[in-house]
Amino acid sequence: MVAVLLAVACNFSLRVRSITIATMSDQPRTRATPTTAPHLRIALVHDWLNQMGGAENVLEELVQLFPGAPIFTSIYDRPSMPPAYQTWDIRTSFMQRLPGVAHHHQKYLPVYPLAFGKTDLSDYDLVLSNKSGFCHSVRTDNGRRKAMHVCYCLTPTRFLWLFDQYREREQINPALGALLQPMLAQLRRWDYAAAQRVDHFIAISSEIQRRIRDIYHRDSVIIHPPVDTDYFRPAQQPTVGDYYLVVGRLIPYKRIDLAIKAFAHLPQEKLIVVGEGRDRAALAAQATPNVTFTGRLPRARVRELLQGCKAFLFPGLEDFGIAPVEALSAGRPVIAFAGGGALDTVMPGETGELFPAQTAASLLSVLQNFDPHAYRADACRAQAERFSITTFRQKLTAHLNALLGRPVV
Repeated sequence: MVAVLLAVACNFSLRVRSITIATMSDQPRTRATPTTAPHLRIALVHDWLNQMGGAENVLEELVQLFPGAPIFTSIYDRPSMPPAYQTWDIRTSFMQRLPGVAHHHQKYLPVYPLAFGKTDLSDYDLVLSNKSGFCHSVRTDNGRRKAMHVCYCLTPTRFLWLFDQYREREQINPALGALLQPMLAQLRRWDYAAAQRVDHFIAISSEIQRRIRDIYHRDSVIIHPPVDTDYFRPAQQPTVGDYYLVVGRLIPYKRIDLAIKAFAHLPQEKLIVVGEGRDRAALAAQATPNVTFTGRLPRARVRELLQGCKAFLFPGLEDFGIAPVEALSAGRPVIAFAGGGALDTVMPGETGELFPAQTAASLLSVLQNFDPHAYRADACRAQAERFSITTFRQKLTAHLNALLGRPVV
């Protein structure tokens, strides 16, 4: 990995031939999709397509808004993605040919600026990048024609600007981290310059708006990511169960260890942990008998657990956080760390509570005084509706209409 990263970092002038793979069709969905305004050429840009996550949820909604718009990305691992993606017009870079890139894409991080920098989208009217990495560096001005570039920013590139967090999250050896510093400095300069070429930024939360301002020195508007509030609804005959709930990947930055430690001091309370991840064995080893690990569960079962929990626990620091909003949508309150996206989604005293320090003691203090019957399901639901798919579509299209001076759909 060191050899790959450092060799590529020292040779950004590498010349390679780009390729394209594409299939052309509208994305099949059960709900109706808008139609892109006539004669308006729109391109979508996404960092990589080899795993599912929050970024891909956003991309799916962008495809729904702009059916038939091509998706430019670095790599596409067809077997790892949902079958519906095979109907999209997906166009990859030369990185598609790199050995092992689909399953080890992080080893090639220094190559992404080159890949996207060689992608010229100037002939489009609107370029909408869905960025957490490097895809905002696509070219939108070739001297003859310029496209408007709007970046939907999930976060400024974490690998560059929040490297300590990224290193811990991805378990990068500290010695390797030290070796990477010269390359990171060079990439930060490139990343900052690329951000200055974006015409307009959209942030997914107040936290990301702050990062865009502090890191890129750019203004942005906030349009929160879409949450499927149609699926996550309160039970028809709601009852509060006897358990608290955590749902998510069992990895370090989710800080599920804080909940495990807190419940060691609450032997009469129950905690259910849903999900898999590399931390599962370590978390299970320190858990007391009142903590149950279920592994992954079907979506319908997760909805049932959300509908009946005393509260949903969210101890990590997230850029936004979809899972807490799904819990609110199901009518249940959230107890979250007071940072990141939770500051936008949880209303203390009305739809849940925030604990001020990211420690087990701080979480425990809230749990010891928590009354699960003090929060109205309709208030939780109303808060969740602020982040619905419908709200996302309305806000995004209105903003793009205003920027372009014409309807986009």
